[in-house]
Amino acid sequence: MPLKTDSRGLRLPMLALALGLCVALALVALAALRPGHGVADPSLGQLQSQLGAQQSRQQQLDQSIGSLNGLIDKLDAQISLVQGREQAVTEELADDRAKLRSVHGQLVRERALLVKLRAKLAAARRLLANQLVSGYESGTPTLVSVVLSSSGFQNLLNQINFLGRAEHEQKSLIAETAAAKRRATAAAQRLAKFERTDRRLTHDAVIRQRALVQMNQLLQSKQAALSKARAAQSAELKASRERSEALKHEISKVQAEQAAAAAAAAKASAQDAADAPLEPTGPALGADSGWAIPWSIVDCESGGQNFPPNGAGASGYYQIIPSTWQEYGGTGPAAYLASKAEQSVVARRIWDGAGPGAWDCASIVGIT
Repeated sequence: MPLKTDSRGLRLPMLALALGLCVALALVALAALRPGHGVADPSLGQLQSQLGAQQSRQQQLDQSIGSLNGLIDKLDAQISLVQGREQAVTEELADDRAKLRSVHGQLVRERALLVKLRAKLAAARRLLANQLVSGYESGTPTLVSVVLSSSGFQNLLNQINFLGRAEHEQKSLIAETAAAKRRATAAAQRLAKFERTDRRLTHDAVIRQRALVQMNQLLQSKQAALSKARAAQSAELKASRERSEALKHEISKVQAEQAAAAAAAAKASAQDAADAPLEPTGPALGADSGWAIPWSIVDCESGGQNFPPNGAGASGYYQIIPSTWQEYGGTGPAAYLASKAEQSVVARRIWDGAGPGAWDCASIVGIT
């Protein structure tokens, strides 16, 4: 027949009291985890606030570093332009000086030639002067005097040819000397012009070169300062990101701990709720009451819990032994493996067929 329970039903009030205490403690622990209670949430809020501040600072640093990169790029372009101009000015100055050296070399050669020509001119002038003096002192030679003074026809021809060549050479020497003088003078004038031009160009180039050098130094100084500022902000950004990662790790850890605590509290609460006795509703009997037999018997037998088999084999909400379970149409090998609804149907059949005496607790609670 139905289950044979020992004195388990007598211990149920103490069990219910202990379970109620556990539920109360669990509710207190759960309340401690709610927002606005305890120390966990303020710490989490503080971490999230710090993370937000770090992320805001990172955005500011990103914008600042972007602006610095733009300025540095512009300075790079300006420095390249200045350096290009400086190189061009240096090359122009070198070309001007090379031209000046070339003209100066030409002038040296012209002056050396002029010196030689002037020496020849001086010699020719002395020779011409001597000839003029000799001619003046001896009189101007005439054809008659030349003929008379010659010792023969051949000698006469020689003297005439000599006088012609001497006069031609003197004229040629004078012409060459004059041409050399003109070339030397022109070369000197060109040199003087180039020297003036070179001095002017050199002066202008030197001024431009100095200005470009100073501008280049100024731009590089600014670039160095911006690069230093960018390096400092990049280091700060890196540190801020590392701090953000640490804060995220701490937040995840706190959230995991809170989730675990909440899950544990919820599990304990659910377990306590499942272990708590179910209060009967409605009339003591009837399928609509929630229990197929009086609640006092159920409370004594199982406390409203779906217990597994005890030493006698009785199980389920109504503590039915396997033979009785099978006899009254229960499915499966044991009552606790079936649903509560099926257990209630079988228990009602037992109640209707065997009466309260099928349960030992009926006499204990005064139901016969």
